[in-house]
Amino acid sequence: MTEIPEHLRKRAEAARQKAAEKKAAEAGAESAAPEASAAGEPAGGGKIPAHLLERSRAAKARTAGTGAAAEAGAPTAAAAAAVATAAPPPAATGPGGHTQRLLTVVKAGSIQDVKATPQDKVHVWPHLLAVEFVAALAITAFTLLFSIFVDAPLLELANVNQTPNPSKAPWYFLGLQELLTMFHPMVAGVTIPGMGIFLLILAPFMDRNPSNKPEDRKFAISLFTVQMMFWAVLVIIGSFFRGPGFNFVAPWTEGLHFEL
Repeated sequence: MTEIPEHLRKRAEAARQKAAEKKAAEAGAESAAPEASAAGEPAGGGKIPAHLLERSRAAKARTAGTGAAAEAGAPTAAAAAAVATAAPPPAATGPGGHTQRLLTVVKAGSIQDVKATPQDKVHVWPHLLAVEFVAALAITAFTLLFSIFVDAPLLELANVNQTPNPSKAPWYFLGLQELLTMFHPMVAGVTIPGMGIFLLILAPFMDRNPSNKPEDRKFAISLFTVQMMFWAVLVIIGSFFRGPGFNFVAPWTEGLHFEL
């Protein structure tokens, strides 16, 4: 067996490698041809130049894009025209569905001439007189019903030949009768009661505090309390501590000389 020289062996390997590369290139060209025919290329093979094929593809692409755009734009224009003809006139609506808009806020003082300032006072009529009229009706009804079921404590018919001893005035006049036993009739019947009534008349002018709290009306409350206590003491003395001859007596020893 003869040995192959080294340079011949390398030449043979190079020839086989070149043949394999050529075969692979031919196989790639054959696989690209079916793909080109599937994409719509004319089956002209190598008869049509490559630049003409590219120009033809570009023209077809432009034509296809324009047609698609025209087809897509036609329904939109038709829909817009339909909406324009069928839609109602636009309504001016704001947030929350309001159909009106507030342009600005104008203060009341700028458009109204306020001539009277607000006061914390009310008129006598009807605010006070209506309440007093209702109260008078209620008191009258109560008195009427009370007089129907309870008899008045009247005494027997007066005997002009016999004066009762002690002779006392009704309870609401016993204070004045008590004063008549102590002072001159002019002082007891005119001066002292007149001074009391005059002080009551001046009370609203001396105490002008509008507060309704008792702690803020000390002067008015003190004046009223003094007069009430003064008259109450006189009535109690005339009712329970005056006996025959209108003299002082002790009710726990002499008994009561008082009748309503």
